[in-house]
Amino acid sequence: MTTVGSWRKSIRSGNSTSCVEVASGEQVVGIRDSKNRAGAVLLVPAGGWATFVTWVNR
Repeated sequence: MTTVGSWRKSIRSGNSTSCVEVASGEQVVGIRDSKNRAGAVLLVPAGGWATFVTWVNR
């Protein structure tokens, strides 16, 4: 079973529910829709997530 840590969202989203939430695990990062917390979770390799975040922050 793959587990991830606590879910969080950007502080820039404020009280909005129209965003995604992210939870980090040792090997994977989970991404889910904040409007549907019981719905599907996209799991991506932690290294791939780190590469994506670095690219976005350029």
